[in-house]
Formats: sequence, structure tokens, C-alpha cells
Amino acid sequence: MARTPLILSWSGGKDSALTLARLRNDPRYDVVALLTAVTREYDRISIHGVRRSLLDAQAAALRLPVHEIPLAPQSTNEEYEAAFCSAIESARRQHPGVHHVAFGDLFLEDVRSYRERLLRRAGVEPLFPLWGMDTTQLARQFVRDGFVAHLVCVDTQQLDASFAGRRFDDALLADLPASVDPCGERGEFHTFVSAGPIFGTSLSVTRGATVLRDERFAYSDLLPTERPLDA
Repeated sequence: MARTPLILSWSGGKDSALTLARLRNDPRYDVVALLTAVTREYDRISIHGVRRSLLDAQAAALRLPVHEIPLAPQSTNEEYEAAFCSAIESARRQHPGVHHVAFGDLFLEDVRSYRERLLRRAGVEPLFPLWGMDTTQLARQFVRDGFVAHLVCVDTQQLDASFAGRRFDDALLADLPASVDPCGERGEFHTFVSAGPIFGTSLSVTRGATVLRDERFAYSDLLPTERPLDA
């Protein structure tokens, strides 16, 4: 049976990595490319704040091309949707058999409905391989499977800024307040994955400065390095 080619919406974080792992283990699908929003002026992954150089390193380790959704800082929703649809159109010209885009969403119905509407406009179908899975079990599975990730952005209205830069491991999960979803699905935190079973090679990173932006979001900068980041 021919496998269905698809594009994966990729943030560089934990849920994206888990989604790719699940899709690669499913004989029905073939992930042919990644789709990532990048803020042009900052040269970083949008929302997560991760440097483009680390996105490129991830893509090389995954052996997948990245199609970018170029955004300006403070883009409006209309500008995002136009850039998204344009990126999908461009990606499909390079991968003409693609009719699906996969997302790592877990349980937020409004986010899923929004993506479904947007993809109808773009002329493709959405897939949600992790939808409805228990987020506590997913978080533990991520650690158990040998993935390495660090918190790169923390919403300080939901989680203390001291969590920014920490490794996503059993100790962190034990320290999370009960009000915080273990996968950060409500935007409590965002992660960057540097190693795991989906990668051909591990990425070496080190923590840079942590800065507070918009009087709310604590960003921990990750830098490429020749030595692995200590936990």
C-alpha cells in the first residue's frame, strides 16, 4: 500500500517531535517536509524564540526540508493566514502529492477548529495524530523514550520564570504546579528538542541569557555549542 505523503507543522518542540515519531512509526504516512513559522527580523522560530540556526540543525538531523512561514513581528492574524496559505502553496509545488498537514495539538478544541478552517482555505486536510491522548502519559513517554528538550519560553502568568532554561525531565515534571499541563498545551511553556530517537545525530546546545519580554514571557536563549548541555 502506498504511503500518504504529508507535511508536519514543526515548532521545534516536544509535541512536534512526538508527532513526528508517531507518524514515522505509522506505515500509512510519509512525512516529506516540515512547516515552521519564522519571525524574519529576529531570525527565530515564532513564539518559541529559537534561533534559525538551531532549526536548520534540527532539520539536518531529521533529514527533512523546512518550508518557512515568514512573519513580521506582531503580525496580524490576517497576515499570518496569508503567509501560511502561501507557504502551503509553495510547499505543495515542491511536493505535488501532498494533501495533508499534521499538527501536534492535544486537546484545545478552539485551536483545532481554527486549523481545520485555515487548512480548508489552503486546500489541504489536517491530521492530529496525538489528539485526545493523556498529556501526563505523553510527557512521561517523551522522557522515557530518550528525548532531550529544554524550556525556551515560559508564560510567567502561568509558571514561574525560574523554569525557563530547565531540562524537560522527570524532575521538572515533579516540580510543575498542578495548574500547569504537563505538556504545556495551554501555552504555559514551550520547548526545544535537541536529541531523541527521531534524530540521526544529537544537537549540542548551551543556555544563553534569559530575558523577559512583554512583561510576561521569559525566554531562555539556546546557543549551538560543541559540547552537550548539562541537565
